[in-house]
Amino acid sequence: MAKPANELNQSGRPAAKPAAVTSVAFVSLGCPKNLVDSERMLGLLAADGLTVTSDAAGADAIVINTCGFLEASKEESLREIRDAIAMKKTGKCKRVIVAGCLVQRHKTKLLNDAPGIDRLVGVFDREHIVEAVRGKENPRQEHGHFLGKYHDLSRELVASGQLSVVSGQLSVATTDTSATAALEPSAGNIQLTTDNPQLTSAKETKTNRLPVFEDDRARLRLTPRHFAYLRISEGCNQGCTFCTIPSIRGLMRSKPVDRILAEARELAADGAVELNLIGQDTTSYGSDIGYGPGLSGLLSALDRELKDVHWLRLMYAYPSCFTDEMIRTIADRGRVVKYIDMPLQHINDELLTKMRRRVTRKQIETLLDKLRRWVPDIAIRTTFIAGSPGETDQQHAELVQFVRDFGFDMMGVFPYSQEPGTPMGRMDGQLPDAVKKQRVEELMLAQQEVAFAKAKKMKGQTVELLIERPVGRDAEDGWVARSQSQAPDIDSVTFLHPGPGATVHPGEFVTAKVTDWQAYDLVAEMPKKRSRGLAVLGAK
Repeated sequence: MAKPANELNQSGRPAAKPAAVTSVAFVSLGCPKNLVDSERMLGLLAADGLTVTSDAAGADAIVINTCGFLEASKEESLREIRDAIAMKKTGKCKRVIVAGCLVQRHKTKLLNDAPGIDRLVGVFDREHIVEAVRGKENPRQEHGHFLGKYHDLSRELVASGQLSVVSGQLSVATTDTSATAALEPSAGNIQLTTDNPQLTSAKETKTNRLPVFEDDRARLRLTPRHFAYLRISEGCNQGCTFCTIPSIRGLMRSKPVDRILAEARELAADGAVELNLIGQDTTSYGSDIGYGPGLSGLLSALDRELKDVHWLRLMYAYPSCFTDEMIRTIADRGRVVKYIDMPLQHINDELLTKMRRRVTRKQIETLLDKLRRWVPDIAIRTTFIAGSPGETDQQHAELVQFVRDFGFDMMGVFPYSQEPGTPMGRMDGQLPDAVKKQRVEELMLAQQEVAFAKAKKMKGQTVELLIERPVGRDAEDGWVARSQSQAPDIDSVTFLHPGPGATVHPGEFVTAKVTDWQAYDLVAEMPKKRSRGLAVLGAK
């Protein structure tokens, strides 16, 4: 057990008490899912009375919420950590706390890479961020850091009344009656199914681990007020051979619908008019908790209940789990934007199998065709991996041609990253970085042709835009805005010129006409207000 700070340290001398901390600076790295964790931790810190500041040099403590998904993200995280440690050495801050995926992946080994870290907080221990910042140790682990593993908390939840055993299954008690009606007409519980429902078993196995959901309410948001990320699930069961997420974030666990609705209402009350639904695999939503309506049921409930939210955007869809019912829901529900983010990673069947994507080229093409036919004007975004082990010139050329032929609205490409602990990382045929870089460039050039042609065709069309921010220091320079086809942070934008006398504000929806395009981005103007002439009295 870790020794309290006022006892002896490892040298046998009295350990110094942690310096008092009253202010904290926060650095959030990585994806929107990590951003939600950052916002939740910031909410906890603020609720505890700590002052959150953007001035790292003037803060008592610095928290870095790291990304550890790829080697490049690890290096970015280490740079931020070392910068913070350097500030501590010069007396500009008292404590450096490191949280997030890199911590969960490397644990105490991280202390060797960056000596000077005061406390580590893994992804399953974010609720302990206040203790870590204030200098407390974790009494449950010898090293004093907060590095819990992914494990089943069903026993604790049963004891607290949040879970109950019903006919050999676990059920999550719901509190929102409108959400309950949206789940199952004849049921007041969400069923959690498991291969081994014996909660009293002392031995933990893969079959008796049950999914656990995180509560992301009471956040201090880092996004602009008018949009927010709504996490519907955490973890992933897909097991792609290139991916580290299951080893970092654990198996998939969906939030019950009533919890998601409560969080969505909280975000809407805070001013969010656009909610971006995220998770490692959003299309598998509910499968781990026995929620039959799945993603379609969740989208329908959100569309029905959230009167103050104008856009619901689906991100991180998985192609093998995309059902016809989901497509119909996207088409029919007015608040659900006609946009889908669905990483495909490749199109060649041999590589899809090697990646363990559980889908074929034919199935992908069938799904994409349905999306285009059933949801008119849908914008489809995807990402691909270039240069995975054994990828031949012919397989790469097949992917390049597919990009040209299908015409994605938005697309990103990552060079394959050989990650320790992944099956693909151990495969033969690893390609040189120069080859990966060249293939990324060829794919992006192919997409550039597609994107520029699509942007040119948009000229003259009328679009609904969500105002983001001024382009420059004042509104005279115009505004940055987004259409339904443009997700925040990752896609192109629309530059809006409101026109003489017109005023707009961040978070406002306006109608505008596309007048031009600049590379990937659009340029639009609001229609001029017509003035009515007044007859002059007595004129002949």
